[in-house]
Amino acid sequence: MFDHPPPRSIHGIAALLLVLTLAGCAPADAPSPDGVVAFTGMRLIDGLGGDPVGNAAMVVRDGRIEAVGPAAGVEIPEGAEQVDLSGRHVVPGLINTHGHVGRTAGGLEGEAADEAVRNELRLYAAYGVTTVNSLGGGTEPSMRVRDANNDDSGLTHARLLMAGPVLTGSTAEEVRAEVADNARLNPDWLKLRVDDNLGASTKMPPEAYRAAIDAAHEMGVGLAAHLFYLDDGKDLLRSGADFLAHSVRDVPIDQEFIDLIAEAGVCYCPTLTREVSTFIYREQPDFFFDDFFTRHANAEEVAGLDQEDRRRSFLESRSAALYEEALDVALDNLKAASDAGVTLSFGTDTGPVGRFQGFFEHMEMEIMANAGLTPAQILATATRDAAACLELDDVGTLESGKWADFIVVAEDPLADIMNMRSIESVWIAGNQVER
Repeated sequence: MFDHPPPRSIHGIAALLLVLTLAGCAPADAPSPDGVVAFTGMRLIDGLGGDPVGNAAMVVRDGRIEAVGPAAGVEIPEGAEQVDLSGRHVVPGLINTHGHVGRTAGGLEGEAADEAVRNELRLYAAYGVTTVNSLGGGTEPSMRVRDANNDDSGLTHARLLMAGPVLTGSTAEEVRAEVADNARLNPDWLKLRVDDNLGASTKMPPEAYRAAIDAAHEMGVGLAAHLFYLDDGKDLLRSGADFLAHSVRDVPIDQEFIDLIAEAGVCYCPTLTREVSTFIYREQPDFFFDDFFTRHANAEEVAGLDQEDRRRSFLESRSAALYEEALDVALDNLKAASDAGVTLSFGTDTGPVGRFQGFFEHMEMEIMANAGLTPAQILATATRDAAACLELDDVGTLESGKWADFIVVAEDPLADIMNMRSIESVWIAGNQVER
């Protein structure tokens, strides 16, 4: 993707192992004496692109997969704790390559701020999002939580990658100074915005974003670019940007764009729910009454959106109407990019108010299906391909040597992506997440 060392892999923080009993499954009250757990009887969708494996088994030792495949070919070590997943479907944990973590830590200090970050990551995990790339706004609490993830098999919240503050300078000198300031956080990525907010602001000029891209590469990290317009996307690709963090939303993508992104090997991140969040609260959305949403939603945030004056502001918003039109363009461009073989990277831009972490990831998958992608394609963008786009080699698929990050669902997600909502449990590094 870019010619410098990839962002480091991240692992987990030491935390209490929470193992809850699944309905109809053997209880797993504690790890086996030698740290080995065997999951058996499930239909395995390993993320590698082949056919699902019926009656599969997976052996996890110290958080990593030791063996996985058809049960007949997997030897279960003597004394291993066994979790019976008969009748269930197992898929890799979802990877959000464009989220935002740390909003709730604002105004807090020390351990309170760190715990706020961890709580956001627990919320993502409750919905099966086991890795989040936080693209912008990261500060010291996010850095500390991110750093504590490394080399630990006790993780019970989503893994974290982070960019520091978004680069906003208007000259090469200004953005280079911002990059230097970001270095104190040892970021996994840097991010900038090339957007005029529907004509309401001035876009970062090319000389500034080119300097930012060069400075990021000198630091040894990738540069993620917020964009809206096709022409800006093309120039960002020519200039060496490493990740397109939003859809092109002004006009249909063309062959030149497809050729540029293919040649650069850059991933395309749709973030469709970002547009949805700009207009959906004009009326009371149906999901406000959906248990899949309400069981984890912040009631205070929901109440703030569910106000007549707030609905009126969305109804009267010019930008809301324009972003709703832009969503239609984004959907067409997503399908065109997919059909052309562009590597898609699952992302949602969740984290700001009204973009609900975890739930909106499932909404994103539903909208991707509405755009014409198959469940298998959608899951690939959110697992194997997302890991590749972030250059993470130990998550994204369920195979020997990788972290045991996976979701257990009751219904077949390859038949209908909405079946991903039938979550029975989520596991990170072989630890069951509290939901």
